[in-house]
Amino acid sequence: MTHSLFPHWKDSVVYSPTGPQPQKLIETGNLRVIVAGLEPGQKIPVHPEAAAMYHFLAGTGWMTVDDERLAVGPGATVVMPAGAQRGVEAETRLAFVAARVA
Repeated sequence: MTHSLFPHWKDSVVYSPTGPQPQKLIETGNLRVIVAGLEPGQKIPVHPEAAAMYHFLAGTGWMTVDDERLAVGPGATVVMPAGAQRGVEAETRLAFVAARVA
C-alpha cells in the first residue's frame, strides 16, 4: 500500500441531486475510508455496520446511532462499535469522512 495526499477534501467530495455518491479514498482488506456529501434533505438510511468513525467537515445535520439522534456539524466526530445502527440526514449541504473497519 502506498500513501496518498488529498490536499483539500472539497476536491474529493461529490454532491449529487440523486443522492449520496461516496468517494473511496482507500480500501484495504480491513479498512475503508470514504468522503461523502449530502444535499439538504438527503439521507443515508439507518443501517447496521462494522465499527466506524464519521468526521463531519462542513454543513449541519443529524446522525442517528441506535435510538439516539445527534446534532452534527463541522468538527464533530462520532465513533460507533460494530453492529450499531447508524444513519445521516443533512439539514444544509453536509460533507463527512467515514472510516470503517471489517
